[in-house]
Amino acid sequence: MFDEELLAELDDDAVVREEGRSAVLRRVAAEYLEQRRRDAITRGYQSAYGSSGGADDELEGWEDEGTWPND
Repeated sequence: MFDEELLAELDDDAVVREEGRSAVLRRVAAEYLEQRRRDAITRGYQSAYGSSGGADDELEGWEDEGTWPND
């Protein structure tokens, strides 16, 4: 359960008084879970592509092979 002092402090907040404790706690929980999902996605990209964000060594040099159309 929640610490009573924490709940009392939460209940003193103007937004909590207006929206209700449950609504605020639901929003906070949803924001927390969304951030955890984003963090997991970020870790997945870092794991898949490496922290450098660049191509693997096997693709080294190919970036100069492409051509861009003339405007």
